[in-house]
Amino acid sequence: MSRRHFGTDGIRGKVGKSPITPDFCLRLGWAVGRVMAKSGNGHVLIGKDTRISGYMLESVLESGLSAAGANVTLLGPMPTPAVAYLTRTLRADAGIVISASHNPYYDNGIKFFDGDGNKLPDAIELEIESQLDRDMTCVDSDRLGRAAHMDDASGRYIEFCKATVSRGFNLRGMRIVLDCANGATYHVAPRVFEELGADLITFGNEPSGTNINDGVGSTYPDYLASKVAEYRADIGIAFDGDGDRVIMVDHEGAIVDGDQLLYVMAAHRKATNKLNGGVVGTVMSNFGLERAFEDLGIDFVRAAVGDRYVLEQLRERKWELGGESSGHLLALDLSTTGDAIVSALQVLVPIVERGKTLAELSKGMQKMPQTMINVKIGSPKEVAVCSEVTTAAAAIDKKLAGRGRTLIRPSGTEPVVRVMVEGDDAAEVRTIAEELADVVRVAKI
Repeated sequence: MSRRHFGTDGIRGKVGKSPITPDFCLRLGWAVGRVMAKSGNGHVLIGKDTRISGYMLESVLESGLSAAGANVTLLGPMPTPAVAYLTRTLRADAGIVISASHNPYYDNGIKFFDGDGNKLPDAIELEIESQLDRDMTCVDSDRLGRAAHMDDASGRYIEFCKATVSRGFNLRGMRIVLDCANGATYHVAPRVFEELGADLITFGNEPSGTNINDGVGSTYPDYLASKVAEYRADIGIAFDGDGDRVIMVDHEGAIVDGDQLLYVMAAHRKATNKLNGGVVGTVMSNFGLERAFEDLGIDFVRAAVGDRYVLEQLRERKWELGGESSGHLLALDLSTTGDAIVSALQVLVPIVERGKTLAELSKGMQKMPQTMINVKIGSPKEVAVCSEVTTAAAAIDKKLAGRGRTLIRPSGTEPVVRVMVEGDDAAEVRTIAEELADVVRVAKI
């Protein structure tokens, strides 16, 4: 059975358009309550980012859960990883996050955690979808769920973040520019870094309900780079709207993406004998990362795009560290899901302990030139795997062996085939990518 509503990270869409409508989300809350809060009056947490539509979706989810007999704790604006952490520590049956992550304010989404703070397996998502096909009912009045606000949610999460570094760790003497994307980290991230002693300049911490990710945050790192230069800061840190992605800027103004940050984290753990196993990236991770790990003797494997697939590989191999170029980084010894604040702290640890700059620590990974061409075409899934295309790609991979690679994959959201080529020589990479794109355009299925 295929999923109809759930994508790789919950349910997402434009507010007011199916499925992000009040009536659907009312039934969704009821279905989640039926599936995940079966033990008497179960307990479900709801957190959200700063989108104006969060108020509407929060209220209907609460109503649906109550109708199913589930008690609800409302956390207010909280980062996605905070909801995962609080779900686990409060022994709740499930956690719900209302957020569309790095998308603009007019989008929103619903994602879920189980009682252990993990993203839902396919089987549970399918069970929820099955419930959505049923007529919505309501438990008897004496079994209706209750709702309450949690006043100390942010304080608990702030203490958790600080506890992921050693007791003696501090950021005194370090000037940091922080960009909270006008999102869910706006009220917790500044306190974490201030309480650790940083000289902090903060932007993107004035959410209006409609300015989340609007020219700020991890999807607009040039803004952060300009502020690092303006304030002559030691480092810049930018989060996305729901606080599970992080991008940094070094003191020279260079943007340091998720691949480079993952390298810094893994290299430090390797040097201090704290790296458990290898590292998981994705098919989109820069080939330079693979090369850098090979030089360090660190095992590296690629998962499909999406943090849930990185997580699957980590659990299967019993490793701890993985992530994506976008800055969605996983350190499973510290958190069950991607946590932007925790990841930023893990990058700051070697900077403080070794007395080196981010520029110095990240230079061990040299990003290779990359060209991506989107080929608009009918039946992208079939074209991407047809013999003409795979044969041409295999011949190029053989030619680039050890100094580059190709990647051809259908988009999950557009009628296009994405053709990506990486290699040592930027001009050669561009030429090869255009040749391979031409093969895709004329391929017959």
